[in-house]
Amino acid sequence: MTGFVHQTLKELLDKIPVTVLAASVLPDQPVTGIVSDSRAVQPGSVFVPLVGSRDGHDFIADSLERGAIAVVGSRSFSEPGFPYVQVEDTRRALAYLAAAFYSFPARQMSMIGVTGTDGKTTTSNLIYQILLAAGLKAGIISTVSAVIGVESIDTGFHVTTPEAPDVQRYLARMVDAGLSHVVLEATSHGLAQQRVTACEFDVAVVTNITHEHLDYHGTYEAYRAAKARLFTGLAETMVKPQGNPRLAVLNRDDASYDFLSQTISTPQLAYSQHGLTPVWAEAVNQDVDGLRFIAHGPGFVVPVATSLVGAYNISNCLAAIGATVIGLGISPEAAARGIAHLRGVPGRMERIDLGQDFTAIVDFAHTPNALRVTLEAARSMTQGRVIAVFGSAGLRDRAKRRMMAEVSGELADLTFLTAEDPRTESLENILAEMAEAARTRGAVEGKTLWQVADRGQAIRQAVAAALPGDLVIACGKGHEQSMCFGTTEYPWDDRIAMNAALSQRLGIQGPSMPWLPTSENG
Repeated sequence: MTGFVHQTLKELLDKIPVTVLAASVLPDQPVTGIVSDSRAVQPGSVFVPLVGSRDGHDFIADSLERGAIAVVGSRSFSEPGFPYVQVEDTRRALAYLAAAFYSFPARQMSMIGVTGTDGKTTTSNLIYQILLAAGLKAGIISTVSAVIGVESIDTGFHVTTPEAPDVQRYLARMVDAGLSHVVLEATSHGLAQQRVTACEFDVAVVTNITHEHLDYHGTYEAYRAAKARLFTGLAETMVKPQGNPRLAVLNRDDASYDFLSQTISTPQLAYSQHGLTPVWAEAVNQDVDGLRFIAHGPGFVVPVATSLVGAYNISNCLAAIGATVIGLGISPEAAARGIAHLRGVPGRMERIDLGQDFTAIVDFAHTPNALRVTLEAARSMTQGRVIAVFGSAGLRDRAKRRMMAEVSGELADLTFLTAEDPRTESLENILAEMAEAARTRGAVEGKTLWQVADRGQAIRQAVAAALPGDLVIACGKGHEQSMCFGTTEYPWDDRIAMNAALSQRLGIQGPSMPWLPTSENG
């Protein structure tokens, strides 16, 4: 890798803002990798055990057997008998050690971070397309993929921000490829677990902060505080030769605005669909083919057209304009070209068209707010009925189950409740809980509401129920490639399932419906 320097553990530790509480004699040999999974240890690796559902310190012996030359942990070992460094926070140490190992790649590029409950993948892709339209060499790391030049790397099944060593490795490869700008999608887990620490962000963007992941964060306030890390971290960004604006781009229309604006010490820029902010929109028109509006900003007015649908995407476009035009100095015209170039994001309001006389869509909406704005968008796209298919994950934020079912009871004409990663919870109980909530909003079991455990069958029934001009939308899985039952991930793609159901209805050749444990004869 261009510019890669072999370094000892002591040399790495000397370069990072991590306090060493105690240390034994460190090996005087080059480190070959920084890993947090003992199974990934290679000869010469430094093992950094993390504490989560399992304590990584329990796997120190395994890491040493595999060839680790040292361990950086948080436990106190008085006489470890091997090279050991004790630190207060191994997640912080892991991030900085990985960054130092790859010679701090983020310091060599302009870094744009995007967070939010909903819309961050779309906004990240909008920013990425604007960078390309401006003639910049750009990369992106999202929950869908990492794009480095012409190479696209799948970032996983059930995706969040990759672990810190993976993030830094991707960034190093981007430096090696000659990229100058990177868009990085930062999830709340990624921020709370310091996976994007040491990413040296220059511009930070928030889409919104609504109800999600309270199973992990505990409270909305803790969830919001995790998101805020992206913005407070701007103050820690090193001065870069290419400049670093340290700009926070905030959504004035979202409930998070007051908290974030009062928390952030760096320059801020607000955007809104309703004016009274530096970046705003007017003359909005939307139809089944997309959105058109006039974007206003300090010193510019530019028409914007996009094939993205749903009023919420106006906010995503404004966020992208603020980050690039104001934050990076890109021309408004280039921003408009980039927005127009994005035809869509995998699994986000993605149409499946086999010539049927109704609209079929797959979307990732898996939070109450996302489902609401998605169903509102669906309503604006059809004169017929809106038929929704979705579920709610097991072992996750339980409160949102009822909230999502209530939303569909209010906004959808027909609702099919089905599996969505039940994990080790009872799928029957999850569906019953959701159905009860939907009934409080007027849904009637057997007439406008059905519980169908098998997701493939639920999509089939929704497609079979569609009349000419209706809109069928399967929400919650989007681009994801698997579904979890028990502790096993089964291959699953809503887009394949929708194609299979449509093919069956139309009597044409198409893919087979993916198999799940709930399938007939399963």
